[in-house]
Amino acid sequence: MRNKYLTKFTPRYVVFLVLIIGCMITGCSNHPTDQGQQYLDGQLANNFNLSQPHLGIPINIADYLMQVNAIERTSPSLYKKNQAIYQAINQWIASGFTTDKFNRVGLSNYQLIGQDQMGNVHLTGYYTPVLKARHQPDSEFRYPIYAKPTNWQGELPTREEIYNGAFDGQKLEIAYTQSLIDNFIMEVQGSGYIDFENNEPLVFFGYSGKNGHPYKSIGRLLIEQGEIDRDKVSMQAIKAWADKQNEQKVINLLKQNASAVFFQPQYNGAVVGSTGIPLVAKAAVASDQSIIPAGSVMLIDVPLLDDKGVYRGQRELRLMIALDVGGAIKGQHLDVYQGIGDEAGHKAGYYNHYGRVWLLKPTANSHLAIPITN
Repeated sequence: MRNKYLTKFTPRYVVFLVLIIGCMITGCSNHPTDQGQQYLDGQLANNFNLSQPHLGIPINIADYLMQVNAIERTSPSLYKKNQAIYQAINQWIASGFTTDKFNRVGLSNYQLIGQDQMGNVHLTGYYTPVLKARHQPDSEFRYPIYAKPTNWQGELPTREEIYNGAFDGQKLEIAYTQSLIDNFIMEVQGSGYIDFENNEPLVFFGYSGKNGHPYKSIGRLLIEQGEIDRDKVSMQAIKAWADKQNEQKVINLLKQNASAVFFQPQYNGAVVGSTGIPLVAKAAVASDQSIIPAGSVMLIDVPLLDDKGVYRGQRELRLMIALDVGGAIKGQHLDVYQGIGDEAGHKAGYYNHYGRVWLLKPTANSHLAIPITN
């Protein structure tokens, strides 16, 4: 779809034109746009800026309503805490969607300052992988996925210690897969579905904790080691690199990240976030909940990528709800849930872009309003 957010000649559009002319003069060295950055709002002064966005209509109303229904069904307490927000947004939807009608239904909009203080919030993606596995190891399926130890004395072992046999004899293995790197990616995503290929339903392996050691990005390590160019790093690039290496070289890379994640099988389980609420693709995000609390609703201007992960100027507007967390999700950074399986993983693997984000709050309830802080 076309970018329909700049169809009216508004003061922000004037700012945009001025910035474009300025970029032509300066070479845009201070205003990159290749990852979807925009400079429509100038320098923002506060972490949250009361504003009235002039945007189009969110494309995912049905998915958003499905996500709210999942909250009401599975977490009545979280639904009640945010009920005024959800009801005000329902009124906005009924009024015809346009963002200039927010104030008519008692909604206020607080634009996030972004990582550059110009409204560009970091957007990444995550998904739920599906891995083939066996209950018992064989010559092909020999890489274990572990449950969390329950009676371990002292500090849990690092990833390197686990690879070296720290859990041998503990009976913590809950599945064996074909790929060490796929196991690691499932740890990064926080959950996954396991296909034991026995004509039974897929088993959801939910997050059950981690070993408590610091996380280190293997993508950053590969860049530092000269294995992948900085501008080409993605999940796809990491997997392609691993496929060309022998097992020991992959182990040598992964063990530099001491952190390890454990899982718990859940039969007939749905994909849930840290709140325990089932996630709807592209309607749920992981956030830093010290900034964006669980259950919060955001209007997010998302850059669209082509099949090769390239941003070509197209965008879409979505309503999304904060229902998850992530170890690397801090500050002005949101991780958008992309869904289940390889196609979702393909999309998630490329996202390392920027969008504008508005946190929605009901105007009438002052106790719910986000404080405007510097």
